[in-house]
Amino acid sequence: MNFDKIRPGMTAEGDITIEQKHIVTHTKTPVLSTPMMISMMENLAWDLTQRSLPRGFTTVGYEVNVKHKAPAILGSSVKVWTRMLEADGRKLLFEVRMTQGDKVIGEGLHRRTIIQIPE
Repeated sequence: MNFDKIRPGMTAEGDITIEQKHIVTHTKTPVLSTPMMISMMENLAWDLTQRSLPRGFTTVGYEVNVKHKAPAILGSSVKVWTRMLEADGRKLLFEVRMTQGDKVIGEGLHRRTIIQIPE
């Protein structure tokens, strides 16, 4: 299968408001949880590639190396951004970042692979 539409340099971004479902429950101040931050980053990388894949294919994540650097409180607005750094056959590498204005909430690298969806 040819995946020519998947190329390094592709980018995507999205704005998200931190909701109750995104926060940790064991802190004094309600803040974004690390697993939810990573999920938002992964979902954006998935969305970036999904629209360029042939029918019957998708991507799945298999590696995440992300640092959660600052809090994002309940009700705040954040920007999630990704850029594809490498596309080696079915293996894809993304730079991922979440920001709130000039503040970096989290950043790192994420790897995905292209798979055929079982029928």
